[in-house]
Amino acid sequence: MDLKLKPFDFNQAVAKAGLAPDGTPLARTRATQKGDFQTAMASALQQVSTAQNESARLQRELQLDNPSVSLEDTMVAMQKAQVGFQATISVRNRMVQAYTDIMNMQV
Repeated sequence: MDLKLKPFDFNQAVAKAGLAPDGTPLARTRATQKGDFQTAMASALQQVSTAQNESARLQRELQLDNPSVSLEDTMVAMQKAQVGFQATISVRNRMVQAYTDIMNMQV
């Protein structure tokens, strides 16, 4: 079996990574395209809400002995929802602390 390696194509590798040859991103995410924090935060909150709803649905299905729902999938969904919620609380606490710090600055 004779394997021939192709030469490394830097431009192709950079394009697959979503970058221009100078290292700048070719496409931006939805949140950065609009450029505002409100959109990014709303999107993150929506994702956390979706994860919590999915977790609750799986828990309900498991309690009803649905054979297509496994305990492992339910536990993973619960952990994802918990981590997302904890991250959201952490961001909220940081935002409140930043607001408090700014309001307490002397002008």
